[in-house]
Amino acid sequence: MQQDINPASERSLKDYRAATVMRAEHTEGSFTRLLEQQAAKISSDVFLFASLCSMAFALGAELMNRTRASRFVGMWVGPLLIMGVYNKMVKTFGAR
Repeated sequence: MQQDINPASERSLKDYRAATVMRAEHTEGSFTRLLEQQAAKISSDVFLFASLCSMAFALGAELMNRTRASRFVGMWVGPLLIMGVYNKMVKTFGAR
Protein backbone atom coordinates (compact mmCIF):
# COMPACT_ATOMS: atom_id res chain seq x y z
CA MET A 1 0.00 0.00 0.00
CA GLN A 2 1.47 3.33 -1.07
CA GLN A 3 1.24 6.40 1.13
CA ASP A 4 0.06 9.70 -0.20
CA ILE A 5 3.07 11.94 -0.64
CA ASN A 6 2.93 15.65 -1.19
CA PRO A 7 4.83 16.34 -4.44
CA ALA A 8 5.78 19.80 -3.17
CA SER A 9 7.42 18.34 -0.07
CA GLU A 10 10.76 18.04 -1.88
CA ARG A 11 10.86 21.81 -2.12
CA SER A 12 11.09 22.05 1.65
CA LEU A 13 14.43 20.23 1.53
CA LYS A 14 16.09 23.20 -0.15
CA ASP A 15 18.81 25.07 1.67
CA TYR A 16 17.86 28.63 2.28
CA ARG A 17 20.28 31.53 2.40
CA ALA A 18 21.02 33.09 5.72
CA ALA A 19 19.58 36.51 6.43
CA THR A 20 21.67 39.39 5.27
CA VAL A 21 23.90 41.07 7.79
CA MET A 22 22.65 44.44 8.98
CA ARG A 23 24.86 47.23 7.78
CA ALA A 24 25.81 50.24 9.85
CA GLU A 25 23.77 52.63 7.72
CA HIS A 26 20.62 50.61 8.46
CA THR A 27 20.90 50.85 12.24
CA GLU A 28 18.41 52.78 14.31
CA GLY A 29 19.20 56.17 15.72
CA SER A 30 19.55 56.90 19.42
CA PHE A 31 16.12 58.58 19.57
CA THR A 32 14.40 55.50 18.12
CA ARG A 33 16.28 53.26 20.52
CA LEU A 34 15.15 55.45 23.43
CA LEU A 35 11.52 55.29 22.29
CA GLU A 36 11.65 51.52 21.96
CA GLN A 37 13.16 51.14 25.43
CA GLN A 38 10.46 53.32 26.95
CA ALA A 39 7.68 51.59 24.97
CA ALA A 40 8.88 48.20 26.19
CA LYS A 41 8.09 49.30 29.74
CA ILE A 42 4.39 49.66 28.89
CA SER A 43 2.29 46.53 29.25
CA SER A 44 0.66 45.30 26.06
CA ASP A 45 -2.60 45.05 27.97
CA VAL A 46 -2.74 48.85 28.18
CA PHE A 47 -3.14 49.13 24.41
CA LEU A 48 -5.76 46.37 24.32
CA PHE A 49 -7.71 47.99 27.17
CA ALA A 50 -7.50 51.42 25.51
CA SER A 51 -8.81 50.02 22.21
CA LEU A 52 -11.69 48.24 23.98
CA CYS A 53 -12.55 51.49 25.81
CA SER A 54 -12.56 53.42 22.57
CA MET A 55 -14.85 50.80 21.01
CA ALA A 56 -17.23 51.03 23.99
CA PHE A 57 -17.23 54.84 23.89
CA ALA A 58 -17.84 54.83 20.13
CA LEU A 59 -20.77 52.46 20.58
CA GLY A 60 -22.23 54.56 23.37
CA ALA A 61 -21.82 57.76 21.40
CA GLU A 62 -23.43 56.16 18.36
CA LEU A 63 -26.40 55.03 20.44
CA MET A 64 -26.79 58.61 21.76
CA ASN A 65 -26.79 59.95 18.16
CA ARG A 66 -23.41 61.67 18.55
CA THR A 67 -22.11 60.35 15.26
CA ARG A 68 -19.15 62.72 14.87
CA ALA A 69 -17.72 61.82 18.29
CA SER A 70 -18.46 58.16 17.69
CA ARG A 71 -16.60 58.04 14.41
CA PHE A 72 -13.71 60.13 15.70
CA VAL A 73 -13.06 57.88 18.69
CA GLY A 74 -13.92 54.74 16.70
CA MET A 75 -10.99 55.47 14.39
CA TRP A 76 -8.60 55.13 17.34
CA VAL A 77 -9.12 51.37 17.63
CA GLY A 78 -6.87 50.34 14.73
CA PRO A 79 -3.89 52.54 15.63
CA LEU A 80 -4.09 51.49 19.30
CA LEU A 81 -4.03 47.81 18.35
CA ILE A 82 -1.13 48.41 15.95
CA MET A 83 0.79 50.17 18.71
CA GLY A 84 0.13 47.14 20.93
CA VAL A 85 1.50 44.80 18.27
CA TYR A 86 4.56 47.00 17.81
CA ASN A 87 5.07 47.07 21.57
CA LYS A 88 4.88 43.27 21.71
CA MET A 89 7.36 42.93 18.85
CA VAL A 90 9.82 45.26 20.57
CA LYS A 91 9.56 43.17 23.72
CA THR A 92 9.87 39.86 21.87
CA PHE A 93 12.59 40.65 19.35
CA GLY A 94 14.26 43.57 21.08
CA ALA A 95 15.54 46.75 19.58
CA ARG A 96 17.76 46.03 16.60
